[in-house]
Amino acid sequence: MEVFRTVTEMRAYGAAQRAAGKKVALVPTMGCLHEGHLSLMKAAKQECDTVIASVFVNPVQFGPNEDYEAYPRQEEKDREALERAGVDAMFCPTPADMYPSGYGTYVQVESEITKKLCGAKRPGHFRGVATVVTKLMNITGATHAFFGQKDAQQVVVIRRFVEDLNLPVTIHMVPIVREETGLARSSRNTYLSREEKASALILSQSLAKAEAAFQQGERNATALKQLVTTSLRQEPLARIDYVELYTFPALQDIETIQEESVLLAIAVYIGNTRLIDNCILGGR
Repeated sequence: MEVFRTVTEMRAYGAAQRAAGKKVALVPTMGCLHEGHLSLMKAAKQECDTVIASVFVNPVQFGPNEDYEAYPRQEEKDREALERAGVDAMFCPTPADMYPSGYGTYVQVESEITKKLCGAKRPGHFRGVATVVTKLMNITGATHAFFGQKDAQQVVVIRRFVEDLNLPVTIHMVPIVREETGLARSSRNTYLSREEKASALILSQSLAKAEAAFQQGERNATALKQLVTTSLRQEPLARIDYVELYTFPALQDIETIQEESVLLAIAVYIGNTRLIDNCILGGR
């Protein structure tokens, strides 16, 4: 596996792959890789000829009181995991290389889709995501990019700016990967103590209750959100940030679910750690 640390080197490699007629996949990550990330690599390998994984903790998507400095970093372990997964290239730029002195250009999606869920709770977050993903696509020359369903709103936002900016990249969303307990895999799970990790199971358990109710015929959006909220409140260590339900992928308000797909998304603090999870109901 090739490892690139500068934009110039990475751009040259990606250009050579494209010149050879290869389908080039980009899997953007912030490192601390787990099985969820590796499922993206697997999906990319099945679809494309060359798979490039970026490992870059992007400073511009973190708010002033968020965990940029504390975010887990383990580059050597990540490199070994990517090699085992059969990834072709790893891109590990520095913040100074991605955002050199004088940098002043950002990509911002001005749409209702960025004003709800995590967009409402983390101002500026999707500006940072859209900027870094656009840069990574341009640098690697990717023709395809792969993201996880756990960040479903992120996928919607990325598809929006890719279409709006006429970027020649196909965006893929890969299902959530969970631990045997049901907990969605996340790099931030490393922050949790043993007690907190046990408490965090309430996220997937609450969503499962809503899924079961939906399967039994419940179609009222308020009732489904209330079911999840009531369940989450039973866990003493859980503090709800949001419980929301929107059409998917349009992310529009809905009262009664009919034939459309809907996203039931939650964000919950377990102790000081903010975790997100979701499920997609209907429309399949």
